[in-house]
Amino acid sequence: MGRLAVVLGSNAAGPGSERLLEAVAGHGGEVLQRHGGMQGGAYVPPHLIDHAANLRSLQEAGCDRVLAICSVGSLRGEIAVGTLVCPDDFIALQLGITIFGDARGHIPPGFDREWRDPVLAASRSGGGLVLEDGGVYWQATGPRFETPAEIRLLAAHADLVGMTMASECIVAGELGLRYAAVCAVDNLANGIAAAPLDFEQLERDRAENAARLGDALEGLLPELAR
Repeated sequence: MGRLAVVLGSNAAGPGSERLLEAVAGHGGEVLQRHGGMQGGAYVPPHLIDHAANLRSLQEAGCDRVLAICSVGSLRGEIAVGTLVCPDDFIALQLGITIFGDARGHIPPGFDREWRDPVLAASRSGGGLVLEDGGVYWQATGPRFETPAEIRLLAAHADLVGMTMASECIVAGELGLRYAAVCAVDNLANGIAAAPLDFEQLERDRAENAARLGDALEGLLPELAR
C-alpha cells in the first residue's frame, strides 16, 4: 500500500491552524496545502488552483489515497457550524475539468467507497470526533460567496457548499488516487442564518474548527496512515 496524503484547505491557512498542522505531522503521510502558502508561498484562490499539479505531486511522492480537508458552508440550519461531515456525493454541473483530452474523460466521478468506509470507521473507533456520514456538496465557482437567492436554489438539492472539493475529487479519480473528504462547516451559507454573513465571525469560527479538526485527525490518522 502507498502513502496517505492529507490535503488541507483554507482552514489551515489562518489562526488556529497550528493545531491542525501538528495533527498531520509525524504519521508518515504527505501533507499538501491546497491553496498554497507552504514555504512562504502566496495564497491561491479557489478558481485558480491547479488541482492536477497538486495531485500529481502527491502521486510522485508515493501516495495512493487522499484525505481531503475542506472548509464549507452549511445549506441547512440543522447542520451547525462546527459539524464535521464525510460527504457521499456532490453536484458540480458547471465543471469541465479533466486531465484527459480524449474519450477517457467520460468516466463517472465520485468518492472511493473502499477508502471512504475506513475513514468513517476510524472516526468511530479512534476516540476523536465522530464524522457525520453522508451529505451532498455543491461546488460553486467562487471566489465570491453566493447570494441568498443562489443559496435558496442550492439548498433545494444539496447540504453543503464549497469551491474546490468536486474538482479535486474528479482529478484524483482520473489519476487513480482514492479520495475521501472531511468537510468542516465554518459558516451558515449566506441567507441561512437570521443575521447577514459576517466575514470576521467566519474567521473566528474557522479558527475554532481548525482545533476541532486537529482533534479529529489525531483520532483518524494513526489508523489511516498504516
